[in-house]
Amino acid sequence: MTEIVTDKNGRKIQLRRVGVLEQLRLFKMLGPGLSENVPYMRGAYIGAAVAMIDDVPVPFPASEAALEAVLEKIGLETMPFIAKAMLQRSDAELATEAGN
Repeated sequence: MTEIVTDKNGRKIQLRRVGVLEQLRLFKMLGPGLSENVPYMRGAYIGAAVAMIDDVPVPFPASEAALEAVLEKIGLETMPFIAKAMLQRSDAELATEAGN
């Protein structure tokens, strides 16, 4: 499922599904210290979910620096828009899987 979020600046941000393999890659990349840091991981999931900004592809982050660059690019004010879309999508996916 492709989700596109428009932030308050009018940027179109396309999201990717962060599946189990991507989650494992995030944990491995960030190491045990950051992977256990809940607030950091919330931000990491948001950054990892960004697939495109205004038609410019954003690769899945392969390093902490790449993750931080994505988060810096989207900015703190855009993070709630992405988090809300991710939660809504998760709820919709659960309902679909449950057959509702």
